[in-house]
Amino acid sequence: MVSPRSRRRSLAVIILLAWVVVLAWHVRREYFRPITVRLAEAAADLNPSASFYSVKLGDMTIGYASSRIDTVADGFVLEDDVRLRVMAMGSDVPATARTEVRLGNGLELRDFQFALRSDFGSFEVAGAMKGDTILDLDIAAGDGEQSMSMPTDGPIVLPQVMPVHFALGSEPVPGEVYVFEVFDPSVMERQQVTMELLGAETLIIPDSATLDETSARWVPARYDTVETWHVRQGFGGVELESWLDLDGLVVRATSPLGYTIERTAFEIAWNEYRALEAGGPATALDAADVIERTAISVGVELPGEGRLRGLTVRLRGVDLSGFDLDGERQRLVGDTLFVDGGPPPSTVSYSLPADAGEWGDALAATPLIQVDDGEIRRAAVAVVGGETDPRVAAERLANWVYENLDKRITFSVPSARQVLEAREGDCNEHTVLYVALARAAGLPARTAAGIVFVRDRFYYHAWPEVWLDGWVPIDPTLGQYPADASHLRFVVGGLARQVELVRLIGQLQLDLISAEEE
Repeated sequence: MVSPRSRRRSLAVIILLAWVVVLAWHVRREYFRPITVRLAEAAADLNPSASFYSVKLGDMTIGYASSRIDTVADGFVLEDDVRLRVMAMGSDVPATARTEVRLGNGLELRDFQFALRSDFGSFEVAGAMKGDTILDLDIAAGDGEQSMSMPTDGPIVLPQVMPVHFALGSEPVPGEVYVFEVFDPSVMERQQVTMELLGAETLIIPDSATLDETSARWVPARYDTVETWHVRQGFGGVELESWLDLDGLVVRATSPLGYTIERTAFEIAWNEYRALEAGGPATALDAADVIERTAISVGVELPGEGRLRGLTVRLRGVDLSGFDLDGERQRLVGDTLFVDGGPPPSTVSYSLPADAGEWGDALAATPLIQVDDGEIRRAAVAVVGGETDPRVAAERLANWVYENLDKRITFSVPSARQVLEAREGDCNEHTVLYVALARAAGLPARTAAGIVFVRDRFYYHAWPEVWLDGWVPIDPTLGQYPADASHLRFVVGGLARQVELVRLIGQLQLDLISAEEE
């Protein structure tokens, strides 16, 4: 039996990834469908510029970001750079994300490159438009590479370009909500986003810096007054607020997790981050541990450390609409959730491999779940062999992933092929590899995410579900087949859906009504 302490150390990635996506949206932001002629006319006056940002939690710097726009002969080049250091269960987790986008004279997308790098490895995506309706993608994760083409409904827009589209494409109207489609390479999916102008505001920000000899720190030397659009953006039920200058460049932004990104002088932003890299504010970073900060206390501790057979909780503080709370072993009655953690069925009505035509998405490959990859298929055969009983195959896969992956907090875009090589990760890495192996073996599988109860607190978590005449949760991170009733599913789907958990943070309250141990 895995101890609660070990379990807590395994529960890092779901909120980290949600936060990565939120920060990625912060650096350059959201969606306005381009009006080609107006954009081309307005873009003609868009001058090269560079902006620098401090990423903060409260008053503490935890990262650095920069954003540049350069003019070239046939258009523009946008570059974003984000560097972060966060604490998760006592581990220092550094990561960098870099995006380069080439645009035409009317700000239409030509091609882009995105890279996320951390101690875990790298994830890189290169994309190029083919006409107005096809986006060609080359994806590199670890030693694995794949190419694919994605149809679009017209010219596609990336998150990094959206603030400029918003500011230059039309005169924003206060109170009006704009809805758009965007491709986000950090989650490898198209997403729908809304943007609403709340009003115009004036912000005062540092324009230059000087070195204070007494403190040996860079401090503001001069301030600048910036006219901004105050906008609210929404995707997946998550709302963010940002302040954009009249060219669409971010001046300030806030996230539901309490993080902010603020434009400042380069010397201030860069040297605060360098001090962080040197290990200066370690005590403050410990206090900012993202896992403990986002845990939900219920004030009751279970008497033992065994599996939970049943759990009943009352959910308060958030709108539950849109979440996948009701179904299979979960039953939602009003605001009360009943979870049945009983054993898997004794018989199953089908044999492996399941019919791909019948199961569609539950057996399909995706950019991050490389079902057709040779190494993935060979690993699935090695684990499952010729077994045709879905129950036996599901348990074998759960045991293999649990035993063969080191439990380590990572900052990554989880790719099954890369996880198979690295043999380490936390809950999202365990989940994405399990789902890929299961699908390769012909076992319908999907990703679920929500929270898991450990002692007296709930932590954000992800796990797979497999079809055994009903969706049965399995937790290869904690070594549970099936997963017990401590798992409360809120969403089903990949990273784009998992970001929806952000709207629970700081809002969701739970009352533990009953817990039954096996």
